[in-house]
Amino acid sequence: MRTLAVILLTLIAQALYAEGPLYVVNGTVCTNIDHIPQEDIESLEVLAADEETIAEWGIEASEGVILLTLRYDTPARFESEGCDNFTHYLATHVRWDSNMPAERASLRIQVDEEGRASIAEVLHTTSRRFLNRIRRAIDEAPLWSPATRNGTTIPTQHLVNLQLPEGKSLPVEHAVIIR
Repeated sequence: MRTLAVILLTLIAQALYAEGPLYVVNGTVCTNIDHIPQEDIESLEVLAADEETIAEWGIEASEGVILLTLRYDTPARFESEGCDNFTHYLATHVRWDSNMPAERASLRIQVDEEGRASIAEVLHTTSRRFLNRIRRAIDEAPLWSPATRNGTTIPTQHLVNLQLPEGKSLPVEHAVIIR
């Protein structure tokens, strides 16, 4: 009898809540996980939409549960001068005039336990000159609020993709094919 009731509840829930699985991030139910960078995920567990899962998590789990454990309890945050995005901060603080050629860089930024940012890895850059100016802006940037795990600050890494001047296209690369 109990199984029939659970099946009926499951069918009703699927009709009413057909929105996908229930997301649980660090023990907290979330409606969306699109904002979480992959590199911040420590582990992921998928629970099937069965009697046990629905009994534990409720009717919202009728399409399964995705349990995410992040590398932190509180993410690192950057806030300065009304700016809460580090890439935007760099775009306004890297000294690069609009009459200069367009340049691009992709970097992995490390934020240490004190909140200091530094370049952990250069993934791509169009010139060393541009990279040096980015490095200078990062060195002069205000501190981040570092990430925490179990009440202790921890280092984190973040991706930064920067192109300056904003809105200016990079030159088209020309290739010659020799046969």
